[in-house]
Amino acid sequence: MIALTAAEIAHITNGQLTADPGIVPTSVITDSREATAGSLYVAKPGEHADGHSFVGAAFDGGAVLALTERIVEDVDGRPFPAVVVQDAVLAMGAIAAEAVRRIRADREARGEALTVIGITGSAGKTTTKDLLAGILSAEGKTVAPKGSFNGEIGVPLTVFQADLDTRFLVIEMGATGIGHIRYLADMVEPEIGVVLGVGTAHAGEFGGIENIALTKGELLEKLPAEGTAIINIDDARVAAMRSRSSAPVLGFTAGNAAPVGRTVEARNVVVDDAGHPGFDLVFPGGAPAVHVQSKLIGSHHVTNLLAAAGAAWAAGVPAERIAASLSTQQAASRWRMERTERPDGVTIINDAYNANPESMRAALRTLADLGQGRRTWAVLGAMLELGEDSIREHAAVGTQIVRLNIDRLVVVGREARPLYISAIQEGSWGSECSFTETAEEAYELLQAELRPGDLVLFKSSNGVGLRHLGDRIALHPLADPRGLSNAEAGSNEGNELL
Repeated sequence: MIALTAAEIAHITNGQLTADPGIVPTSVITDSREATAGSLYVAKPGEHADGHSFVGAAFDGGAVLALTERIVEDVDGRPFPAVVVQDAVLAMGAIAAEAVRRIRADREARGEALTVIGITGSAGKTTTKDLLAGILSAEGKTVAPKGSFNGEIGVPLTVFQADLDTRFLVIEMGATGIGHIRYLADMVEPEIGVVLGVGTAHAGEFGGIENIALTKGELLEKLPAEGTAIINIDDARVAAMRSRSSAPVLGFTAGNAAPVGRTVEARNVVVDDAGHPGFDLVFPGGAPAVHVQSKLIGSHHVTNLLAAAGAAWAAGVPAERIAASLSTQQAASRWRMERTERPDGVTIINDAYNANPESMRAALRTLADLGQGRRTWAVLGAMLELGEDSIREHAAVGTQIVRLNIDRLVVVGREARPLYISAIQEGSWGSECSFTETAEEAYELLQAELRPGDLVLFKSSNGVGLRHLGDRIALHPLADPRGLSNAEAGSNEGNELL
């Protein structure tokens, strides 16, 4: 975090200062349990708790300043050192915007650059962010979000990790409504913007897929004329955003669209027996193709690999170094096609960090491809926030499962029941298709029926929590086929993140 005094923070946020104006926080936190010496604690309102109730705990942990929406007093009736603002979350954004401005200005004064790259899309943001950060970290100091920090709180927290030595700042941008991406883009002012795709995730909140497209394109509208817009021309709604940017456009395609203007292409795409995609990567300008052999699992990652390659190329990274980095990187964030080989021969693929119709279809195709010669299981929960399309989209997944010849389907939770009904109607019944009300029931079923050699996919929206069921199954194998007990079989040290 760059150095800002309490007085400067109060000025930036139009806040009331109830502290020594010379206090200089060294980090920013929103969870009092993460407080360390020098922290600025942001007391934001939450769904289940009010951060103001934990101001004292934050100071006990070492915080030196709080950002609050009201004066909070200690047990002796003295106000905690704070900047009191009208809206703590908006104040975080204002501080982050000033931090980016100061870092950029300081580096320009030294003849150096800060390149800010924004990434948005209905699916693949976190994987693309991780890939791009992996490439750029070899070129200069790079700051990128932890996990999926991509909203009005996560983006400022990412910015606060940057300092005057930061060369690249990678920002993941999520939204649940029109104007959200514009707000984030105004905050960090990216030079490069990446739009991956427009899907039906959060369609209910947005009021339809066209509003999702409208929102994702806000990133391109905020790019400067000297910047670069990186767009997925395989997605018709994204390709149509070309006219919304004053910046030059760099398209990318996995071979599904005719190149238009400057384009990054994946040619000769082949997925090996382990599910890893490889392809020849072609950049504009007629340079020779470079080969990428990814360690990620699933052909759908070609889009993410191309997007990261295009953004890195726009940032000035040579093609050979881009390809080399993409060929060595494994999944950096949890629950994204995360593969575990259990000691008893069962393979778990935990892709349950998030789910929408597009990512669900991609994961199921990967399960079918990898499951040749094995018994395949799809353990699925609800795709949330689909609005009036929810029943139809879940039913479509049930139909797909049967047509892909997935051997066993376990549907967990009432919200996903239309998926179960659809699979039965399509021709899957009896022991092939099971419905459980709870994850605990699903756990008992799986523990009773999994056998060595089985391949099991877990997939649901984050709020359903099937990622935790996937972890539990991955760490609790049956007795080893050679007769060893679970304890004797040892810990799951062979966990492979792909």
